[in-house]
Amino acid sequence: MSVLSALAKAEAVRAGRAQPTAAVRHLHLADRPLVAVPLRLAGEAAAPLAIMIGASPGDQNVLIVPQPRDRVLRLRFIEQLADVVLPYLSSFQAGAEELTSKAGETYTRCLDAPQLWTPNQGGVNFLKLLGRSVRFHRTDGDNPVPESIPLLGRWLTWFGDRAEHPGSAVLPAMTSVLSMHWASGQSALEDGNLAALLGWIDPPRGLTGAEAAAIAEDPLQSPPAGPATDPGFDNEELAPLIAAYNAAADDTARSVAAERLERSLRGQLEPTWQLMWRAIELLRAVPAGASVENRWTDDRGAFSYFAAEVAEGTPQARRDPAVRAVRRLLERERALEALQAQCAFDDPLLMLEHRVTGAAFRGTVVHSEPDRVDRSGARPKLRPHIHIRTTDPFTAVIGEELTCVERPKQSGVVVEIDGDSIVLELSGGMGRKLVAEPGSVPEDGENLGFARFKPSPFNGQLNLPAREDTPWTHGGPPPEWTPHTDDDGEDLQ
Repeated sequence: MSVLSALAKAEAVRAGRAQPTAAVRHLHLADRPLVAVPLRLAGEAAAPLAIMIGASPGDQNVLIVPQPRDRVLRLRFIEQLADVVLPYLSSFQAGAEELTSKAGETYTRCLDAPQLWTPNQGGVNFLKLLGRSVRFHRTDGDNPVPESIPLLGRWLTWFGDRAEHPGSAVLPAMTSVLSMHWASGQSALEDGNLAALLGWIDPPRGLTGAEAAAIAEDPLQSPPAGPATDPGFDNEELAPLIAAYNAAADDTARSVAAERLERSLRGQLEPTWQLMWRAIELLRAVPAGASVENRWTDDRGAFSYFAAEVAEGTPQARRDPAVRAVRRLLERERALEALQAQCAFDDPLLMLEHRVTGAAFRGTVVHSEPDRVDRSGARPKLRPHIHIRTTDPFTAVIGEELTCVERPKQSGVVVEIDGDSIVLELSGGMGRKLVAEPGSVPEDGENLGFARFKPSPFNGQLNLPAREDTPWTHGGPPPEWTPHTDDDGEDLQ
């Protein structure tokens, strides 16, 4: 935990309310998100118990499995879930735009993409596991299943994989997103409780955050947000209801038992459902950061690409081969670096963290030479100098390149340290002439920041060997087999 994060938590305790740690929202919020609150059976990794799902607060679907250990009932549940999710996904494939890549190739990208919200990271993991459990079910031969079941499995697997990509917004966990924007007065582990976290962020009138969180931690007043259920509920209510369904002698009795179970599970899901939409309203009130739209464009591109693969019948791999796994890891590492830099450039509160650690600074321009031209090379170049004074704990290094926070396309090289001032030679973002465009060079008295990192992602190629040059142990071609023989030429194999 950084110094500023600890300070924000201490201030939350003093004020009795969570403190904002972000000035802007760093995640895209869809106009029509699909909210899902799943529950699973305790002790079973991928045995769905119930789910409440819908695209608006008053239009939710409640699906249950009266006996989660029954394979037929589980598949029927997944088929019903597919009837809700797949039409929602298809609605985003209707509108598309034709684009041309730098290589001159034409491709299609959907105008928008789906966004599936879950209460916490456990919900994300459960949906991914549920998808992986059915994505390879056969639709022909012995015991076939409807085509919608493996199709939903493929999509849930894609959502889960894409959720691991830094900056992606297709499958966000609400507790993680709220923790990015507010600091509560409780531990990070306690922030995993959606009701408790919202109690700190938006406590009811007359209560402090700590009081609201204490009430939220009582399972009788605020059931867990899933996918795990409360052990007391499991023993005292759920187990007898499932046992009653198992003991039902005919279809009528089973229908009555299922209705009782659904009412009980709805009581567990409804409070979290209300919390999810309340949290979405809080996030929607925060303005989006400048780089959010670009990251959502990447999500739209990934969605469009996978939708095309599904339409063409391209099979989904069971697991990544070694080279693809390395490529995916490197892409995620670069995406994480880009995400952290972009969020800092978008948000002065996050940039404070970098200023404290000496990775960035803010200062006032005390002298500017906007018309300076460098004539040392073959061609003259516009290279203004600015003297900037700062009180931040920043140690400049002669020759290092810094990026301007207010003008990300403009960089400055440290050419001199003049007492308490840093002299920077500027380049970029000033036009192509020897006279700078108006307003492109900082003026005397202007306050601005510089950072040791850039907000733009690295777009270079990943230097990985070709398949034929990759060892067979990592997915390359197998070595040629040479028979072993003795001195008389007899095969020893």
